[in-house]
Amino acid sequence: MTIGNKFKLAAILNIILFAATVYGQNTGDKGINPVDKTRIDNLLKTMTIEEKAGQLTLFMSGWDVTGPKLDNNYKGLIKEGKVGALFNVYTVDYVRELQKMAMEETRLKIPLIFGYDVIHGHRTIFPIPLGQACSWDMAAIEQSERIAAQEATAEGLNWTFAPMVDVARDPRWGRVAEGAGEDTWLGSEIAAARVRGFQGKDYKAGNTLMACAKHFAAYGAPQGGRDYGTVDMSQLSLYEWYLPPYKACVDAGVGSFMTSFNEIAGVPSTANKWLMTDLLRKDWGFGGFVVTDYTSINEMVNHGNTENTKDAARQAINAGVDMDMQGSTYLDFLPELMKEKKVSMATIDNAVRLVLEAKVKLGLFEDPYRYCNKTRQEQEVMTPDQLAFARKMVAVSCVLLKNPKQVLPIPENVKSIAVIGPLGDSKKDMLGNWTAAGEWEKCVTLVEGIRSMVNDNVEVYYEKGCNTNDLDRSGFDAAQKIADKADFVILALGENGWMSGEAASRTRIDLPGVQNELAELIVKLGKPVAVALFNGRPLAITRLNNLPVAILETWFGGTQAGNGIADVLFGVVNPAGKLTMTFPRNEGQIPIFYNGKNTGRPYNPADSGAKYVSRYLDCSNDPLFPFGFGLSYTTFAYSNLVTNVNGGKINVTVQVANSGNRDGEEVVQLYVRDKVGTITRPLKELKGFQKVLIRKGETKSLNFTLTKEDLAFYHPDLKKFFEPGEFIIYIGTNSQETISKSVVLN
Repeated sequence: MTIGNKFKLAAILNIILFAATVYGQNTGDKGINPVDKTRIDNLLKTMTIEEKAGQLTLFMSGWDVTGPKLDNNYKGLIKEGKVGALFNVYTVDYVRELQKMAMEETRLKIPLIFGYDVIHGHRTIFPIPLGQACSWDMAAIEQSERIAAQEATAEGLNWTFAPMVDVARDPRWGRVAEGAGEDTWLGSEIAAARVRGFQGKDYKAGNTLMACAKHFAAYGAPQGGRDYGTVDMSQLSLYEWYLPPYKACVDAGVGSFMTSFNEIAGVPSTANKWLMTDLLRKDWGFGGFVVTDYTSINEMVNHGNTENTKDAARQAINAGVDMDMQGSTYLDFLPELMKEKKVSMATIDNAVRLVLEAKVKLGLFEDPYRYCNKTRQEQEVMTPDQLAFARKMVAVSCVLLKNPKQVLPIPENVKSIAVIGPLGDSKKDMLGNWTAAGEWEKCVTLVEGIRSMVNDNVEVYYEKGCNTNDLDRSGFDAAQKIADKADFVILALGENGWMSGEAASRTRIDLPGVQNELAELIVKLGKPVAVALFNGRPLAITRLNNLPVAILETWFGGTQAGNGIADVLFGVVNPAGKLTMTFPRNEGQIPIFYNGKNTGRPYNPADSGAKYVSRYLDCSNDPLFPFGFGLSYTTFAYSNLVTNVNGGKINVTVQVANSGNRDGEEVVQLYVRDKVGTITRPLKELKGFQKVLIRKGETKSLNFTLTKEDLAFYHPDLKKFFEPGEFIIYIGTNSQETISKSVVLN
């Protein structure tokens, strides 16, 4: 319900102002006051149905070889007032040109919104979101989006199609790269941090972006891990595991939502009134607007729940979907649908009102060229400070998966280093997927990063060895030769940047091509070997893991990838990243995630001969690397776990000692198991963490508090409440290596 509808009967101005303020704080509907409301009401009265449909229409622009290119037909539609927003439009001159059309050549002079996929940076590209999540650093994640917003708004943008907050448990799905991983609680924390980073505290500041939570809902759970696929689950699972991160975005004040391509329980999200209206608006109180994903209204015909796009448009607008991305269905059919009384004017007006409110909140009615400051574009993009932060973000996102005999960090006395592998000097791949306006030519590769770290007395050799994804072994000999003359070898292996992301699902997620063979060949030389792993998803790297090599998960680090990775390889930064998504041993274990449930016949590893239990015949149940896993160049010891109940809360204390020889950060993780529930509960659930710096030889005492709300869960009536009983508290360095204690809370 909009403020205009909710408070239209109010007679006293100060009551209206108070209510509007409170509503804005709860829903992100900030910046709407009675004056704005009157302006919007007056606009609605003067708009034709075609102009209203235009406000609900989002079209794409594009770039040709020499610069921006917009179809002349779109220009004509802008001048007719039949476009409300554009995407893939940036740079001040281009945005100003198009905004000028809207402001000077249209009847009503309503400004345009300009959107873009600013997913992990705009010009300065940061690690992919899955990599950033592995930092477990909310402040750093928020700051990366703050910088992205700074740069994007300096180039004319005011809306981003991010964050993607879909919980994902299947690494075959390529879009895991865009999210925070498999955990609902952590995903919710990260979702809120990203919204805060993009939007800041004031939409009208001119350097903040309106965020768009996506993809609503449960897009991260397609059958078979195949993008755009069907989602089929119980409502209980939907509420318990998949919906909370979207709700966290609402609570953080997100300005818009995007529908998902998938269907849930036979209903495409783009036509799901329960999802878009009953849940999102009525239950959660969301006050912004909802936009479709790219042509998803048109694609409902393929889903099979409608015969034609005209009826698809009817279903979408009546479900509560306010803006059509690229499909032109609202522009083409809403006037006719209204005349046929299949869509009411009230429904259309409500959608238009929400779009106009967003433009008010962004300050576009006050100054349509607010985001067209040439000086900002010249001074606030890819600054030294932004690049320095990007380098730091790469380092804190890396996860040390394996380090036998302390192969890493690279010893100070090495005289020669061989970098071998298809990802060692590939600038384009450093950006990963969804690269926004990032310029791959400006990326720092691994070879470049390493060379910048050593003095002139250290030789750094490079050979590709093989391609990423074919069977060509012709480069093996050259790779072997440089490895043979080097003191230390770094293998740069993994996926190409395009192999994860949208429409990039894979059935086999081991190292592609002949990269495993290359690694085995080099290891036979007996040199110390470390692997820098580049990828956008967890990989099933059992074959690589069986080799005596160190493995550093680097993801795709973006503009400063090579420098940030080099900081970790040489020990300038002690790795502290922890996985937010499980690595399987092989694809047959998928889906695999840490917070699964028990079974009536659980497998006990101590009883390896048991047959009629829940296990595989040919593989361990355990993952290759569990959720929360990540090593350090130092070691940490956990002890003295103490729990006590006080005032309906559980207070938890644990001591963590740095038992190694280096200062280091540790992500101390707290998990809970509810032993008995009227609805079966997971074996473990993450309920808290602290990332702390502990000096070598130092012991820190850490405190956690769990409330009944933390321990509540959804029941068959979809109500969430606490059940008293016994709880096991686990604290440790990852989801498997913990110490535990039982406690009763009534």
